Amino acid sequence: MDYPFIWFLLIGVLWTGYLVLEGFDFGVGALLPVLGGSGARVGRAVEESDQRRRVMLTSIGPHWDGNEVWLITAGGAMFAAFPEWYASMFSAFYLPLLLLLVALIVRNMGLDYRHKRDDDTWRRRWDAAIVGGSVAAPFLVGVALSNLVRGVPLDADHEYVGTLWTLLNVPSLLGGLVFVALSVTHGAIFLTLKTDGPLRLDARRAATRSGAVTALLAVALLGWLVTTQGGLAVTVLALVAAAAIVAGLAANRAGREGLAFGGTALTWAATAAAYFVALHPAVMPTTLADGTSLTIANAASSTMTLQIMTIAALCFVPIVLGYTAWTYWVFRRRLSTHHLGAPALVK
Repeated sequence: MDYPFIWFLLIGVLWTGYLVLEGFDFGVGALLPVLGGSGARVGRAVEESDQRRRVMLTSIGPHWDGNEVWLITAGGAMFAAFPEWYASMFSAFYLPLLLLLVALIVRNMGLDYRHKRDDDTWRRRWDAAIVGGSVAAPFLVGVALSNLVRGVPLDADHEYVGTLWTLLNVPSLLGGLVFVALSVTHGAIFLTLKTDGPLRLDARRAATRSGAVTALLAVALLGWLVTTQGGLAVTVLALVAAAAIVAGLAANRAGREGLAFGGTALTWAATAAAYFVALHPAVMPTTLADGTSLTIANAASSTMTLQIMTIAALCFVPIVLGYTAWTYWVFRRRLSTHHLGAPALVK
C-alpha cells in the first residue's frame, strides 16, 4: 500500500474541507460593513445595524471554531506524515504563516469578545478585528498555497534560499485575491441560505456583485494553473471550478440558495483539488536548476509511522465527519432579527 500517497491525498482533503467550510465564515466576517448596516453612531440606526451584524455572526457562531479544526488537523497531518515538508514550508513561509496566525487570533477574539460589553465603541473595534482577520486570513492562505504550486527556491539540502519578496509574485498575489473574493461570494450565498428578511435579499445582491469579480479573477488564476502546470486532470478540475461558479451565480439570481451554495462549495473543492493535483508528486517543488524538490517520497515519515497514523485516521475521521454533519443539521434554521433577544453580556 502506498502510504505516502494516501497521506498526501488525505492532506489535500483536509485543506479542501477547510477552504469549503471556513471560506463561508471568512466571507460573512468580511461582509460585516457591507451587509451589517451603516455602523451609524447615533439614533435608531445604531440598534438596527447592530441587530443585522448579530444575525450575521450568529449564523456562523456554531460553526466557525469547528471549521478551524480542519486547518489544525491539516497542519498536524503534514507534521506527522511529511516532517521535511512541514519544516521546509514553515521555514520558507515563516512570516506569512505568522501573520495568518495573528489574523486568526485577532478575528477569533473579535467573535468571542464583541458581545461582552454593551458599548458601541467596543463593538465597532471588535467588528474591525473580525473584518480585518476575515480578509487577511484567506489572502495569506491563497498566497501560501499558490507559492507551493508555483515552486520556491530550495537548494540541494531542501533549504529555502529566497526572501519574503520572493513569495510576493504575481501568481501568488492573484491566488490571495481569488481566495478572498471567493470567500466573500461563498459567505454572501451562505447568508442567503441562513437568514431571512431584508438581510437575505441584500446578501443575494452582494453575492451577484462579488461573484462577477470572483469569476473574472478565478478565470485568470485557473488559466495560469492550466498553462503552467498542464495535465488533463488539472484542466478538467479548472473547468469544473469555472462551471460551478457560473452555475452558483445563476442559481443565486434565481433564488435557489441551496444550489447556489453547492456551486460555490464545488468551486472551492475543485480549485483546491486542482492545486494538489498540480503539485503531485512534489509537495514543495524547487525553482532552482541545482536545487532538489521535496516529493511525497523523500519527505515522508517511516512506513510504520504512516501505518499507525492510517489506523488512527480510520478510527477518528468518521467521528469528526459525523459530529460536523450533525452540527450543521441541528443549526439548519434560518435567522432574522426577530429571533434575537437582548444581548447576552458576560460579567
